[in-house]
Amino acid sequence: MPRQWRNIMPTSKNISSNKNLRIIAFFLIGGGLLILYLLYAPLIKEEIKYRARQVFVSQKSQKEKGEIKPVDQDFGLVIPKIAVNSPVFANIDPTDPKEYLPILVKGVAHSKGSALPGQPGNVFIFAHSSDTPFNIVRYNAVFYLLSKLQKDDEIFLYYQQEKYRYQVLGTKILSPENLESYVKTLKGNTLTLQTCYPPGTTLKRLIVVAQLKEI
Repeated sequence: MPRQWRNIMPTSKNISSNKNLRIIAFFLIGGGLLILYLLYAPLIKEEIKYRARQVFVSQKSQKEKGEIKPVDQDFGLVIPKIAVNSPVFANIDPTDPKEYLPILVKGVAHSKGSALPGQPGNVFIFAHSSDTPFNIVRYNAVFYLLSKLQKDDEIFLYYQQEKYRYQVLGTKILSPENLESYVKTLKGNTLTLQTCYPPGTTLKRLIVVAQLKEI
C-alpha cells in the first residue's frame, strides 16, 4: 500500500475518538432535551388540559356543573375558565424573594399594602418570579393560563368565609418598571392578578384587571 494512502486511512485510534465524540454528543443532546422537558412540562400540561376543556366542556355544561368549592374559604382564588383553585397567602412582600418564593410553591400571594377583599381599593395577587431558570416554571404554573381570560370572564375571591365575584375588564402586558405606576391608576374596587410573561421567563408582567360585581 502506498505510503500516502496509509496516511489517510482511519486508524483504530481515530475510530475510537470519533466514537467517543458521538457518545458525548448523544448525551449532550439528550441532557438538553431532558432539561427542556423538566422546565416546560408543567406549562405544556396546563395548555393541554385547557384545550381539552374547551373541546369537551361547553359554557352551558360548565354552569350546570355547579359552583366550584374553593380549597380555602379563609382566603382562596377560583377562576373557573382556566381551572384555577388556589389558596391565597396574605400580606406578602413582592420585593422580597426570600419571603415570596416559599409561598409561591404552595399557592398565590396577596401583595402587602394592597387592599384585602371587602376593603375599598385594589386587591393585588401575584404568582410569578424565580431565583433560577429551573424554578421559573415551578412558580409560574398557577397563573400560566391568565392570558386566556377575556372581558366579562368571572373570577371569585373567598375571604373569611365571604365570596366576592369579579368580572374581567381586560389584560395588559407591562414592563416591570411600569407596573406599579399603572396599578396606581386603577379606580374603584378592583382585583389585579399578575404573572410573568412570556411563560417561563421574567421579562415582562402580564396582568388581568377585574371589577368587583357582588359579594
